[in-house]
Amino acid sequence: MTMHRRRTRPRRRGRRFDLRATAMFFGLLATALIVAGFAVRALAGVVQRRPVWAVVLLCVVVAVLLAHGRRRRRLSAAMIARRAGEALERGTSTALDALDDPAPSPLRPVIPAPAGAYDDVLPTVVAPVAPGVAHDALSPDEFEAAIADLCVRDGCARVEVVGGAGDLGADVTALTPDGRRLVVQCKRYGEDNKVGSQDLQRFGGTCFTVHEADVALVVTTSDFTAPAVEYAEQCGIVCVNRDALLAWSEGRAPEPWAVGVDGAQA
Repeated sequence: MTMHRRRTRPRRRGRRFDLRATAMFFGLLATALIVAGFAVRALAGVVQRRPVWAVVLLCVVVAVLLAHGRRRRRLSAAMIARRAGEALERGTSTALDALDDPAPSPLRPVIPAPAGAYDDVLPTVVAPVAPGVAHDALSPDEFEAAIADLCVRDGCARVEVVGGAGDLGADVTALTPDGRRLVVQCKRYGEDNKVGSQDLQRFGGTCFTVHEADVALVVTTSDFTAPAVEYAEQCGIVCVNRDALLAWSEGRAPEPWAVGVDGAQA
């Protein structure tokens, strides 16, 4: 008696269960989830401060997924987990770098000042007096300012107009270019009113002792009397009359403190 053998179906060859690979997969997956948590937390701040970075990062992730999808070969679970972890690590690093960089401050528009907004601001240095200025037409205060302008023009420093009540004869003070202290008294007189010796004596009593002048100067729009010139020569005061002032202002004569009494007085 013959017995028929039972045909057995061939077993399909499949992948054997690998405990080591499975454990590695879940370990990498847990690491990836932790990194993803930190990345999401960091990206939340980036989205609030710089939305453009979030869009760029999303485009990179989508491009990576599309590139992997086009590949025909089948990737193992361990390789997928490793590459996912690397992508998340790069994203986290980029997000942390973006958080460390300070956000650029918005540009403030330049608002033009209204017309006349700076009309009340006085200049620190007054422009020098133009040649040929009519000093007779100036007020006493304007005349003092004009003499101060000439001092500035010719290189004096620390020029100050100090004339007024209680000035003790000093209307303008300055330092000459060579460092000497200059004290000037201004006399805006008419042509028929000359500076007398009494004016020179009052100024001579304070210019050196009180104001500690190295150079004492009396400037007038008029002229000096003979006794006034004689007293000035004795005390070392430089007298600048109308003609000498005009030559000084027009640049035809050197500075009075440079030439001394002989070249500046009447």
